[in-house]
Amino acid sequence: MTAEAIEHAPSEVRSPAAFLTSRVFIYGALIFWAFICLFPIYWTITTSFKTAPNVTQGHLIPWVDFTPDWRGWRSLGLSPDTIGGTSTVRDEFLKRFFNSVITSVGASALAIVIGSLAAYGLTRFRYKFGWMKNEDISFFFLSQLILPPVVLALPFLALYKGLGLLDTRIGLILLYTLMVLPIVIWIMRDQFNSIPVELEEAALVDGLSVWGAFFQIVLPIALPGMVAAFILSMVLCWNEYFFAALLTSTNANTIPVMVASQTGSQGINWWSMAALSTAAIAPLAIIGVLLERYLIKGMTAGAVK
Repeated sequence: MTAEAIEHAPSEVRSPAAFLTSRVFIYGALIFWAFICLFPIYWTITTSFKTAPNVTQGHLIPWVDFTPDWRGWRSLGLSPDTIGGTSTVRDEFLKRFFNSVITSVGASALAIVIGSLAAYGLTRFRYKFGWMKNEDISFFFLSQLILPPVVLALPFLALYKGLGLLDTRIGLILLYTLMVLPIVIWIMRDQFNSIPVELEEAALVDGLSVWGAFFQIVLPIALPGMVAAFILSMVLCWNEYFFAALLTSTNANTIPVMVASQTGSQGINWWSMAALSTAAIAPLAIIGVLLERYLIKGMTAGAVK
């Protein structure tokens, strides 16, 4: 063994006890963090099966601290004994649920189309508007997120009243598109930066046009990033409350507005709010599980080149 090998041997050889300790520490920290992240969801789901005394007394474990009850779901007409009958509350919930689906999916899809084209142009071409170049334009888009939503309340209220867009789905779709567009542009900008320009140059040499290279070469490679941007945009649009409460009243109300309406003069109906919240987060959880691999690829692409 050389002198260099002897010098580095103690740092390279780890005892089983040290390895086991490091594993226990790492997995213990991960389990603890998972518990912190998942506990609010667990609390929401279990609360939807509680009665008023169980909520106020802080019971947490079903069949140990309390006996599950369908009271929260019954108030929405979604319990096993009411799902087959007529329910005005259930009809209202389904109406607002589909409003959320239409506005979130529509705004996210529109933002993906516009944001992808804008991001591709910022990564492949050079622009100059006065003193603003590509980097300045990109930062300008991102800086729109700094503006508090309440500052835009009165202008959008007056604008939508003049255009006849109050309490309409198309009004929310256009507004939500503007809201998530900066995030989409920055995610897709990193995606396109991670794709070698030589691939497009080779496609142009083979006879493809700029649009042909974009649709046939670039987009398939950037698909994971587009899916990640779509999921993130949909989550932001789905959870948006301020503008939905401000610009809608009866026809285009969304799920967050209905959740907030569970508070009344007699207090908060925790079981109804928990059941409604569980039904609201279930679609996003399912989409996240089904598209997890695209989400991870999209969010990590471009981090290491």
